[in-house]
Amino acid sequence: MIRKARIGDVKDIQKLLTNFASRGEMLSRSLSELYEALRDFYVFEEDGQLLGTSALHIVWEDLAEVRSVAVAESVGRRGIGSQVVGACIEEARALGLKKLFCLTYKPDFFAKFGFKIADKSELPHKVWGDCIKCVKFPDCDEIAMILEL
Repeated sequence: MIRKARIGDVKDIQKLLTNFASRGEMLSRSLSELYEALRDFYVFEEDGQLLGTSALHIVWEDLAEVRSVAVAESVGRRGIGSQVVGACIEEARALGLKKLFCLTYKPDFFAKFGFKIADKSELPHKVWGDCIKCVKFPDCDEIAMILEL
């Protein structure tokens, strides 16, 4: 089941994200950051267990980022990632956003939704606020992608 995240989900969200962050595949998020951004998050829950998550982070009046997409490796290839990202896209449309972007190492996954590879310079400077926390800063090797809604 896909649903908006609740307070009790934060520690499980962090565990999912930390698994990928420890390998340099995404930014880690502190508990404080997750509590502050809780309303951005969707989770996939099955039998009381949180198996996937994603977040829709609004950046500006017409722009949001799909971020923190993570699925428990034990349930990979079941479409959970697609479902949580799909929930973000649906919400973005409902909010009237015009554009979504993501920074990813999995461009083929996001291409399935219509995201297209873009030059990072197309994204506003406001987007790069979290980058300073990244161990790879300033040599970012993620791929920027944009979806026009």
